[in-house]
Amino acid sequence: MVILVIAIGLLYSLPNIYGEDPAVQISGTRGQQATSATLSEIQSLLKTNNLTPKSTTLENGSILVRFNNTDDQLLAKDKISEKLGQAYSVALNLAPATPKWLTDIGGNPMKWGLDLRGGVRFLMEVDMNTALSKRQEQLQDSLRSELRKERYQYSAIKSGENFSSLVTLTKPEQLEAAQAFLRKQHPSLNVRSINENTISLSLSEASLNETREHAVEQNLTILRKRVEELGVAEPVIQRQGAERIVVELPGVQDTARAKEILGATATLEFRLVNGNVSPDALARGIVPSDTEIKLNREGRPVALFKRTILGGEHITGASSGVDPRSASPQVSVTLDSEGGDIMSATTRDNLHKPMATLYVEYKDSGKKDADGKTLLEKHEEVINVATIQGRFGSQFQITGIDSPAEALNLAVLLRSGALTAPIQIVEERTIGPSLGAQNVEQGLKAGLWGLAIVIVFCVAYYKMFGIFTTVALIANMVLLVGLMSLLPGATLTMPGIAGIILSVGMSVDANVLIFERIKEEIRNGRPIQQAIHEGYNGAYTSIFDANLTTILTSVVLYAVGTGPVKGFAITLSLGVAISMFTAITGTRVLVNWVYGGKRVEKLSI
Repeated sequence: MVILVIAIGLLYSLPNIYGEDPAVQISGTRGQQATSATLSEIQSLLKTNNLTPKSTTLENGSILVRFNNTDDQLLAKDKISEKLGQAYSVALNLAPATPKWLTDIGGNPMKWGLDLRGGVRFLMEVDMNTALSKRQEQLQDSLRSELRKERYQYSAIKSGENFSSLVTLTKPEQLEAAQAFLRKQHPSLNVRSINENTISLSLSEASLNETREHAVEQNLTILRKRVEELGVAEPVIQRQGAERIVVELPGVQDTARAKEILGATATLEFRLVNGNVSPDALARGIVPSDTEIKLNREGRPVALFKRTILGGEHITGASSGVDPRSASPQVSVTLDSEGGDIMSATTRDNLHKPMATLYVEYKDSGKKDADGKTLLEKHEEVINVATIQGRFGSQFQITGIDSPAEALNLAVLLRSGALTAPIQIVEERTIGPSLGAQNVEQGLKAGLWGLAIVIVFCVAYYKMFGIFTTVALIANMVLLVGLMSLLPGATLTMPGIAGIILSVGMSVDANVLIFERIKEEIRNGRPIQQAIHEGYNGAYTSIFDANLTTILTSVVLYAVGTGPVKGFAITLSLGVAISMFTAITGTRVLVNWVYGGKRVEKLSI
């Protein structure tokens, strides 16, 4: 059993010795897929520029080109970006060089954290002005509906200072009644009259703070979901100060690709299409006051009502698939209860009318305000227009999507939610692999020196039993690396290396307890074989209790910690658990192999 376990551990440790190849990854933007024609174009381009790749593969609509050195990788990235333009995302990558036979049986190298592998770090700031403006627009939409329903006539609803809304009534005699009604409908707002026919609705200081807090917390949750959906290993996403968020993505070399992974500032809106606007009026840009023109991906104008039916914040789930009737790609969407009620009422009242999905993204305008903050520009595109065929509530399908890859992309975006407010990057930092290589080298040196000192001490003090301990220590390291490589959530960080070194000491501690117990039994006059038996059995309870408390502490650290603390907790708990196997069962095998079934007069201990 011991030989089998160590052999499996050794097998799954092997991928870590092959290293990684510098690579360039080409994938279509907005769900577009790379094809064999794209692959041929890239191969021709590399040949023209005398660049010889190690390999070029097309898989799942994405192309991966491996190179022998980083110089070729960087040059190829520039040339490919220049050739393909904005239709494709061209990113630097590090691709594991693990042989296919190992990957086929699930063998992959350990994931490294940002401090070891390098990556990108973003400091992001939530655009609170946009969050408050969005809330102001939603309030004004509600006011129009509420006042019409209660027959209060108004001539204008417009924006005031500090994100307040001003309602101008047609009949001044309705002022007091309308004011009382609005106070009842919106108890969290300050409702007051500013002249004989105008009411001001403004956010209190507490409401302003609550809106800001909600925007940051909601964006934190959504960013975590997006990174998880896209499989970045051991990211760090945490709040910094009142309006800022820190995002660290290990292994991502290209900041442009990292921004794309985060889906930066994209949101989705569902709106009704105004079918009463004639094509001629639409072409000339003549639409009613409650309607605006947006363009679809082909550049054709679509007349949409300004009022948003539903935003991405109500979506709880989404999955891509195929429409059984038309065999075209589709996305199945699930809404929360509030969103389901809104959608049910909307589709009931608008049967056989078209509804559009609007993709909204805020991009850097290249301009700055008086405080030096980057100003964002709003970019909008209609990605889908579908006719409402029946009443539906919390579950429905979006059809009319061009490709399965785009359906998958849209499902990821919907699942991860829409950002409550746009985020702008105020600082971005690329942590190079040189810093990671230095950390790895120093960590390895510390680990090897610690291991060497422990081995010298054990062999000098415990002689043959010290050699047994040395073999157990090496087996412990092999099994730990193999298990770390197998576990999908395990990531090696600098504190993780400290956890490995500490677990080596814990492993030796178990052997020391066993060996001292054996020596004590021999001093008490026990026969050699009985002393060995009593040594292992007697020390087991103490070893188990000590290691169990360490593992429980590691579990608590993992549960409440983030980033590096979790890395330390994982390696320490795994190392201690494995040491119980190698220190007790592993050394017992060696002792039985050397001394078992023999008449032994003296032990080398």
